[in-house]
Amino acid sequence: MPHSRISIIGAPLDLGASRRGVDMGPSAVRVANLNARVASLGYDVEDLGNVPVRQAEASPAGHPQAKYLPQIAATCESLANQVSRTLAYESMPLVLGGDHSVAVGTVSGVSHYFRAKNQKVGLIWLDAHADMNTPDSSPSGNVHGMPLACIVGMGPPELTGIFGYAPKVAPANTVIVGLRDVDALEKPHVRDSGVRVFTMRDIDERGLRHVMREAIAAATEGTAGFHLSLDMDFVDPQQAPGVGTPVRGGATYREAHLAMEMICDSGHMLSMEVVEVNPVIDEANRTADLAVELIMSGLGKRIL
Repeated sequence: MPHSRISIIGAPLDLGASRRGVDMGPSAVRVANLNARVASLGYDVEDLGNVPVRQAEASPAGHPQAKYLPQIAATCESLANQVSRTLAYESMPLVLGGDHSVAVGTVSGVSHYFRAKNQKVGLIWLDAHADMNTPDSSPSGNVHGMPLACIVGMGPPELTGIFGYAPKVAPANTVIVGLRDVDALEKPHVRDSGVRVFTMRDIDERGLRHVMREAIAAATEGTAGFHLSLDMDFVDPQQAPGVGTPVRGGATYREAHLAMEMICDSGHMLSMEVVEVNPVIDEANRTADLAVELIMSGLGKRIL
């Protein structure tokens, strides 16, 4: 890995989703002994706590096509600044969500840090969903279905305009892996965006190893490296039942580990986030425990 120090940052945000509970995801992952397990790999681990988050009960939902947008934008701005500072201290940010809207903050922080060094970054998005809705296309108005669109420059200016520029990552260096659930009006956004997409059919037909090799190549072409955004619904609900929006037919236990192992082997991961762990609907914290296992594989744990 580029850094020997890992900085854990919690972003317990659930304003972007309809189903409550993912705000407890960072705590669930920490309870699964994340800090000690990562330290066992030889990293110097520091936990920076959580960025400030407004609670739904104390906040107006606002516009129905982009619910809680100002509150989400405020959290993403705080997270972006924290992530950028962490990289400046030569530590790798490990962000724990919360719903996937926090990715706008994480990626903005990573992009901003490397932009100041005249470098670009890539993005690997492991997810059942494209998260490329905009307020005009979203059937729910939930912002956690919009973050990838915002990262590549489409969406509300409150999110696309963090640090004053867009896109944060070029579509050509952005890769979705594991896609299997896309809204009808979202599909043209995905098709026309220039983002590279590998659906579950691609994984079925070509195998995860082949898919991940192409994903890593796209995310690293002309970049300083890539950010990894892992939505736990990338994994099939049989293995990860406690997620914000479960979708049948996801990656198997071993496919998920292989993806993380190959990401680590590439030596190009700059930062990581794990989102959408929902302990309210989990079974004995097994999804949070799997999240820690996958983080460990991404940071270098091997069978031998």
